Amino acid sequence: MTRDVFIREIRQSESMLYHVAKSILKNDSDCADAVQETLLKAYEKLHTLKQNQFFRTWITRILINECNGVLRKRKCVISYEEYMENADAAENKKYTHLYMAILSLPEELRILVTLYYIEGFSQKEIAEILHMQEGTIKSRLSRARALLKEQLTEERSRSLIKAAGTKMQLR
Repeated sequence: MTRDVFIREIRQSESMLYHVAKSILKNDSDCADAVQETLLKAYEKLHTLKQNQFFRTWITRILINECNGVLRKRKCVISYEEYMENADAAENKKYTHLYMAILSLPEELRILVTLYYIEGFSQKEIAEILHMQEGTIKSRLSRARALLKEQLTEERSRSLIKAAGTKMQLR
């Protein structure tokens, strides 16, 4: 792969890389760092890419490894719960109920939902990226859909109850 082709492929994959990083790290600045490191490592290791058609899968695997490295480093600095409490308070105001429901999924499901539904990877590609069986991908996506449905149904119920309470107070 030439330098120009690499740059073109990166530009086409920018938003996908950010979404995948966000599904793992949840913090914008950590996402930016992980994506930047991924691009650097990918360019340095470009010679290891066997076929250009697998570029997205290859770079996504590098990104996931980089994100996991960021998580390992983060554990040494501050507890995950403490960090997420502070980050969640600021982030919750910016996103839709669906987005917040996806972020509340366990990491293993959050990554799958992001890769499959948001970034459009096939189940076969996801299996290659995450080194899992396709059957495992299918069953975890099913579990993620069930959890999302449950969370969104609860959120809708809370909204309806809150709206009804507000109407009663106005009368």
